Amino acid sequence: MTTSVREASGRSLGSTRGEPVIATKPAPPPSRGLPFVPAAGFVLVWSSGYIAGPYGVDAVSPLSLVAGRFVLAAVLAGLLAWALRGPLRVTRADAARIAVAGFMLNGVQFGAMYLAFDAGLGATLASLMHSLSPVLTALLAAMFLRERLSPRQMLGFVVGVAGVLLVLGPDIEGAGGTAGVVWGVIGVLGLSVGTLGQRWIGHAPDPYWSAFIQFGVSAIPLTVLALSIEGADVVSDPAAGAIALIYLAVVNSILGLALLGILVRARGAGAASSIFFLMPPVTAVMAWLVLDETLNLREVAGLVIAVVGVAVATRDRSKPSDDGVNEGGAPDPGGTHGRHQP
Repeated sequence: MTTSVREASGRSLGSTRGEPVIATKPAPPPSRGLPFVPAAGFVLVWSSGYIAGPYGVDAVSPLSLVAGRFVLAAVLAGLLAWALRGPLRVTRADAARIAVAGFMLNGVQFGAMYLAFDAGLGATLASLMHSLSPVLTALLAAMFLRERLSPRQMLGFVVGVAGVLLVLGPDIEGAGGTAGVVWGVIGVLGLSVGTLGQRWIGHAPDPYWSAFIQFGVSAIPLTVLALSIEGADVVSDPAAGAIALIYLAVVNSILGLALLGILVRARGAGAASSIFFLMPPVTAVMAWLVLDETLNLREVAGLVIAVVGVAVATRDRSKPSDDGVNEGGAPDPGGTHGRHQP
């Protein structure tokens, strides 16, 4: 779920999720609380992606599945954008920046993660790895952009990584072996680097047009890779494959976009980071119910430790920044610099 748009009114949208708005009058300052139903829905939608992914790669080859997801999501986002906002109006330079950030946020992140699922990486561990992305983004910003990294963020990152390593345990074969772990790490890096890349975006169209660009630019190379590496015989279970593909494109990519927009209007650009720590435990319950994944005592302890680390690191102690990454280091749903074009 990943696009990026910031509007002139002060409301922020995008980073895999968001919704079209009109930026003609100032928005009220974001409230401190999040609306329960959209927040709960966003957590469930985001977490369910870690269930639909492993479910899908059992029926369709991983690159073909993620390519199909973004082809369908791009079509849907384009139709919604045209119906709600009219023709696309964006400069070539901004379109290129949106495309680059979108390819990292979508193509690299999900392409790598689906390959990790195919190698055997579990849903809960994948969610746990992704939950570290807000803190990793802040760490990368400190390393390469010379931004301040607070002691709280550093502590949270260390605790979070320790928890992930505890869940991983001494035998990585249960997590898909070296291939599963490496692809998982690449997926998290894609998410964090793409989040930082949002800063390069100047004037951007509304979130659905941004989604159309980002999904489309991810679909093209993934389709080429899928055809080159996996060939044409990629479906082992047509019914399950179709269910996974439609769910990922419609629910995760499009519905998630709209739900995040509601949260952003209520809380501002840091809306996602304040509930990021909830994703792994929710995913663990879903994985137990749907995929029959279970956790032993060591893994439960690691999950709790990692969640506490992420919660500490992303705890909202200041209002979101204007640079595309809030204090917690989470993907800024409005990570663009520029105006929403009506």
